[in-house]
Amino acid sequence: MILAFDTYYFDQKAKTICLEFAEWNEDKNFKIHSEIIDNVAEYIPGEFYKRELPCILSLLNQIDLSQVEAIVVDGFVYLNDEQKYGLGGYLYEKLNERIPIIGVAKTNFASIEKNKKALFRGDSKKPLYITAIGIDLDDAFKKVESMHGEFRMPTLLKELDRLTKENLEFQKQEND
Repeated sequence: MILAFDTYYFDQKAKTICLEFAEWNEDKNFKIHSEIIDNVAEYIPGEFYKRELPCILSLLNQIDLSQVEAIVVDGFVYLNDEQKYGLGGYLYEKLNERIPIIGVAKTNFASIEKNKKALFRGDSKKPLYITAIGIDLDDAFKKVESMHGEFRMPTLLKELDRLTKENLEFQKQEND
């Protein structure tokens, strides 16, 4: 089983979605886990993990981790070539270094050169940036490269992003 996480922030809340799927090239068969948390920490540049990690860990408490092959996060595992942890590294540590973490970032992070690979998918001129811990970077790269979809973003990661934002207007109206 593979898990992929993304979080969307609104009104001091965070909506975290996890897609659970069995094959890297999956496009339709997935299970959705979701949770909304109140009183989320403010974003601090360079310390994004302090905001997102509690959201992911909270949702992970609802999932049986015994069969997890890898977890994909929206962001970086390392922030520099000295292996300073980013979100993925801190998640790996919190999971007792038992589940490989693959970071898939949409924008480059200038301080890291060695421990990332640029993945060009489809006809896109903009790469995804792959980082990994607990799994060889080349292997992680191949897994993300093999994900379904002909565009820059793999089908399930695009769906994950869409689901984080889904129904938020309705929720905002309920709270007003």
